[in-house]
Parts: sequence; structure tokens; C-alpha cells
Amino acid sequence: MNLIPRNFYLDDFFDDMPAKNVGNMKCDIYEKGGKYHIEMDMPGFSKDDIKLETTDGYVTIKATKKEVLEEGGENKNYLRRERSFGEYERSFYLGDFDTESIEASFKDGVLKVIVPKKEAQVNKKTIEIK
Repeated sequence: MNLIPRNFYLDDFFDDMPAKNVGNMKCDIYEKGGKYHIEMDMPGFSKDDIKLETTDGYVTIKATKKEVLEEGGENKNYLRRERSFGEYERSFYLGDFDTESIEASFKDGVLKVIVPKKEAQVNKKTIEIK
């Protein structure tokens, strides 16, 4: 009989902690040369799993990862299962941008999106006071 708990010495402390932000798509957004640049880590996804949409000043990135069941997969007795499957989505408000000139590329698990900003239009008018 073992009177000392298995995690007494914290050897498995981090193994028992709930995983936070599983499937969270981490990204950097910066502005350079009149364009917004979005770089998002998406390991485990393929280009076909990703959709990029724009609506009313928002850029939305959606990704779907489906569970692949191998033959006999439903009979597996998992000891640990951490890989997640499902739909993931992130939206970013960038304001007024040129939707026709957006560029996107995906390589080595990193999605890069370049969003050109629209030129700011100054609608200034002087009103004569009577």
C-alpha cells in the first residue's frame, strides 16, 4: 500500500493541469508600409482547412480540423488524448481596408495575411458664417 500520493513530489504536476487555450490560434498583427500584417501559428492544419473572410472592416480566419478515425479506431483504449478537433475562429477589426488586394500564404504551419490599408480621405469643408 502506497501512503504517499503519486503527485506528492510534483513530478506529474503539469500533466494533471487542464490545458488552456487548446486550439487557440496565436497570432501577431503589425503595421508596416501602409499594410496590416497578420501572422498566425496554425500547426496541424493544411491550407484546405483554412478559410479567410472579410466583412465590414473585420478579417475572419476560420479553420476546421476533423478527427481521422483509422480502421478499428473506435476500439482504442486511450491512456492520454490531448489532440483537439473541431472548428476554430478568430476575427480582427482593421477598419477600412482594400478587400480586393488582400494576399494570403500558408507555409510550415504559419498563415501570413497582408491587408492593404485604404488611403484616408479627408472630407474637409469650410462653411461660411453669415
